[in-house]
Amino acid sequence: MIKKSIYIIFFFTLLIQWNVFAQTSPMPEDDKPKKKILKISLDKLAQKVQDINDDEEFLATPARGWYAIMRQVRDHKLTRKIAVDSMRNFIEDLNLYMIKSNPKVYKKSEWVFPVKGYTSSAIGGSNGSGYVVADFDFFDGNTGGHPAHDIFISDKNQDCIDDNTNKPVKILSVSGGIVVETRKNWTSQMMDIKGGNIVYIYDNFTDGFFYYAHMNQVEVNVGDFVEPGTFLGTMGRTGKNAFPTRSPTHLHIMYVKNNDGDLKPVNLYDDLLKVKTVK
Repeated sequence: MIKKSIYIIFFFTLLIQWNVFAQTSPMPEDDKPKKKILKISLDKLAQKVQDINDDEEFLATPARGWYAIMRQVRDHKLTRKIAVDSMRNFIEDLNLYMIKSNPKVYKKSEWVFPVKGYTSSAIGGSNGSGYVVADFDFFDGNTGGHPAHDIFISDKNQDCIDDNTNKPVKILSVSGGIVVETRKNWTSQMMDIKGGNIVYIYDNFTDGFFYYAHMNQVEVNVGDFVEPGTFLGTMGRTGKNAFPTRSPTHLHIMYVKNNDGDLKPVNLYDDLLKVKTVK
């Protein structure tokens, strides 16, 4: 709430300064606009603050624009064209913000394997055969396919604890970039949500998004800048497709590349064979 209050105070300070300037700045008689009265209801403002969920980050970053679009996409409230146009504008704004913020840009040669203590041998399928695009469309949740890789750990009793280390398994960011979405509150009462607890990261080097799903704990927030190897959270069994006992404990990782606002899946398999591993 302190962070929210700071932004609100800053906003109204600007409004007050603008109002004073508008009333005191000399202007030629003929150019003077009609007087307008700016009324600010602090009671209404306070109510708006109360309406914000306690776990929602109030961030001055365009990274929040991702969820504004995706919430409507998931609720089927946008046509595909509008969704693509909105995503294109969002990515343009996000890139401008990142250029201004000037975070370090990380190349592919600096990428790391997303599951600490494991290597590409833990990727499901034979030679990456688990990656199936089929009719997948990022903006249509009714399409099929599995344009992603599942990375499995040793967890016979499915308690999300590594059988070899007796510790939770850390999920690491493959790339650098900025966090644009997280979900941290998945429960078994939310079985309609496939991915469970998730992280989406925009990689400004490749102009694409990494998606990490089925996590247990998520330790990053929207607007955070990350580098290859940043600790994102721990592996879990959250989500419709990972919670049932029929599913071995795994990380679901997908990458989609920006194509003028349209997000197209790209197979990461060859990259995952080359990246650095963290013990």
